[in-house]
Amino acid sequence: MELFFEQLPIVLKSLNTGFFQTLKLFIITLAGAFPLGLVISFGSMSRFRPLSYFTRFFVWIIRGTPLMIQLLIIFYFPSLVLGRPIWGGGESGRFLAASFSFVLNYACYFSEIYRGGIQGIPVGQTEAGLVLGMTKSQIFFKITLLQMIKRIVPPMSNEIITLVKDTSLARIIALQELIWAGEAFLKGSQGISGAIWPLFFTAVYYLIFNGLLTLALGKLEQKLDYFR
Repeated sequence: MELFFEQLPIVLKSLNTGFFQTLKLFIITLAGAFPLGLVISFGSMSRFRPLSYFTRFFVWIIRGTPLMIQLLIIFYFPSLVLGRPIWGGGESGRFLAASFSFVLNYACYFSEIYRGGIQGIPVGQTEAGLVLGMTKSQIFFKITLLQMIKRIVPPMSNEIITLVKDTSLARIIALQELIWAGEAFLKGSQGISGAIWPLFFTAVYYLIFNGLLTLALGKLEQKLDYFR
């Protein structure tokens, strides 16, 4: 027990560092995927068929292949195949490649949620807006967007919770995120080896983070109840 309390500050410091990387990746992914997903959804709904077909084919590829494979290809392909290491070296380069991969992947998933939300709005509301002399942009922002947000909150919430756990996949390119930090003490790190209990603390970090997100997203959904 005495050894446990001696090791605890070392483990918590390492887990906090790993969690900070996980949190950064989570925030950057949402900040990039939310707007990019909306742009992609417009492309998939475009009346210009070549653009629509290309966008839907691209989304199909991204959604149909594992995120882990995408991480490996995006990180290694430029340097190994093209001979141009565009991501740079060290932890910052790995983080940049992971951020790009996650934003691209989740933007494609979000685009389908956006598309379903937009197309789920009754056409009659758009027609009514046109009769009233509103422009298409006014109809989208004043009629469609608000109702779409209410419709997409539940599926978006599921994807956001999934993202928290998916950030652990970044360890495949040696990004030192939360699970990497916890597992390091099993293999040997900072004078500690063969210790499995840090992994249980790692799970607690995820549980608390997901719990707080679930509460926040639940509150958001309650505030949007006025559309019912």
